[in-house]
Amino acid sequence: MHFQFIPSNQDQVLNWTSVRQGETKLGQTIKTEVSQNTRFVILGIEESMGPQSNLGLPGSENAFSSFIKRFVNIQSNQFLSGDEICYIGSIQQKTEFSTVENGKIIIEELDSLVSSILKKNLHSSIIPIIIGGGHNNAFPIIEALNSIKESKIDVINLDPHADCRALEGRHSGNPFSYAINNDLIETYSVLGLHKGYNSSFILEFLEKNKCTTTFYDDYLTNRQQLLADIQKVISEKVKPIGLELDLDAIAFMPSSAFSPSGWTVDEARAYIQTCAKSEKIAYLHLPEGAPTSIQEEKVVGKTLSYLVYDFIRVKLSQ
Repeated sequence: MHFQFIPSNQDQVLNWTSVRQGETKLGQTIKTEVSQNTRFVILGIEESMGPQSNLGLPGSENAFSSFIKRFVNIQSNQFLSGDEICYIGSIQQKTEFSTVENGKIIIEELDSLVSSILKKNLHSSIIPIIIGGGHNNAFPIIEALNSIKESKIDVINLDPHADCRALEGRHSGNPFSYAINNDLIETYSVLGLHKGYNSSFILEFLEKNKCTTTFYDDYLTNRQQLLADIQKVISEKVKPIGLELDLDAIAFMPSSAFSPSGWTVDEARAYIQTCAKSEKIAYLHLPEGAPTSIQEEKVVGKTLSYLVYDFIRVKLSQ
């Protein structure tokens, strides 16, 4: 086995939490076992096999730990108490990446583990939030939600790359082409693609499969158009919606495919908040953060904490 699931426990969560007299932090209120009151389940994925098998950078194995240690230190207050949140644990990579071909084979093992853990811990009214690892994990998430919801999934993704490469073995560059090929996705909408970083094969695949696309290059002179496009795409969805945000989309974010050109953190937060208003949202997936230093861990961890906080707060306000 190249991966293992490490269940959470309350002592571990409290150990990450800086307890202060007169204050209550999320680490003191979130649960570590699913109950009837659970509305959100957090699952961490600590791996970089997927991105490295796609010729990306390592580091995505560090994103979840960067996130959880900061998320638990957000204040529990009238905006978000944390009582409805359950952190079930994380999947950890046990072996080092060796070769691209070996990585592609190993990812199939990870697919099975991610899917089985979600199926075991969810029912139809719980929204899973999956943090860390590569975008390869979108495939088993979509497969699990198909089973739980007994329905195909509509997917909306903010990403400079469509992640619809050829079916050449599993990696972070082809989760959606695999999901489409396996008839798991009803519609796929990817917003903010970078024109120079998607191959002709991918663009033709998107057109052939009637996917909705917009391009980041076209937003440069009209940033507000993104929110209008999100609302239009969301309004057209009829199936449960999978919400994806690749951290590669954020400018200067330490990620598996770093770019100086992209959305700001606040624009990414606006994307999450706008999408979260839909009652059809079935999951949130935030992959590809790849911190490799203490400073980068602060940036990635705090960014992910804001995105998850925004998502849960908006969902609970409905």
